[in-house]
Amino acid sequence: MSEKGRFILGIETSCDETAAAIVKDGTTIVSNVVASQIESHKRFGGVVPEIASRHHVEEITLVVEEALRQAEVTMEEIDAIAVTEGPGLVGALLIGVNAAKAIAFAHGKPLVGVHHIAGHIYANRLVKELTFPLVSLVVSGGHTELVYMKEHGHFKVIGETRDDAAGEAYDKVARTLKLPYPGGPHIDRLAQVGSPSIDLPRAWLEEGSYDFSFSGLKSAVINTLHNAKQKGQQILPEDVAASFQASVIDVLVEKTKRATLEYGVKQVLLAGGVAANKGLRARLEETFHEMPDVDLVIPPLFLCTDNAAMIAAVGTVMFEKGYRSGLDLNGNPGLDIEATNKLFTCE
Repeated sequence: MSEKGRFILGIETSCDETAAAIVKDGTTIVSNVVASQIESHKRFGGVVPEIASRHHVEEITLVVEEALRQAEVTMEEIDAIAVTEGPGLVGALLIGVNAAKAIAFAHGKPLVGVHHIAGHIYANRLVKELTFPLVSLVVSGGHTELVYMKEHGHFKVIGETRDDAAGEAYDKVARTLKLPYPGGPHIDRLAQVGSPSIDLPRAWLEEGSYDFSFSGLKSAVINTLHNAKQKGQQILPEDVAASFQASVIDVLVEKTKRATLEYGVKQVLLAGGVAANKGLRARLEETFHEMPDVDLVIPPLFLCTDNAAMIAAVGTVMFEKGYRSGLDLNGNPGLDIEATNKLFTCE
């Protein structure tokens, strides 16, 4: 570690963002560069894995160099390289992992493989220090989970989706409404001006469960629109969006509140791409305003979507705990977050 502090280079390529960042001492963003591929995938209505991988190949060296340039830090000053190991698209993961391995080997730097969802959770540490025990609501295109943490690096999944993730449901409903990709922001925007006047289901599941299910809700929206079309009735897209979003948010927030009370946590974190949803953010703030003993942390929008600063943030904790990956590190698209707990206990 230099006199200036500990600098970790983070690399993220799990899906369709090529990102690199420098984080100081695990809490301060020095640079955060993201090359987005949204325009390339928009015409297909979703991410095409082969195209994503090709873009990562084209951009990875450029974003790493730009992150170092913006941070005004040399590779000699970098203490370690943290890279997303999984989960994600295997081809995309391999680009980041192999780039990180090459850089680590060339410069003799330690390598740290990071779980992508742990990164989303630790993005909150770039806003405010984590206070344990805590619960994190992780909501993204591929994941919807409630994760309990009693200390750094201890992840216990207490609830997860049994079918569609919330972000996936958003995109599918948006496609039904003929909205552009990515659909989540468009649904959120329409929901702000619509009325939640359509009766749609809430999947509470069995009593006491913190799991989620959005497949039935998605089907209910499609059936509602189909039936209205058959009857020659017109339903305003903004009312569909508002009703759908109300159903999703009711379940997410209520289960988060219940988990907060049951586990007696001091802090609640919001994490993942859907954390950028204005309706969800507002409802959480409203709910936890009535629970002053619980600290609600919601990251700024640029830390909700995939980025490398969050990878460097969690990588810092793992590095400080003594964890190191070997040069045999590989992309792991099905990496389990609970399986990474032992990686934080290498002291």
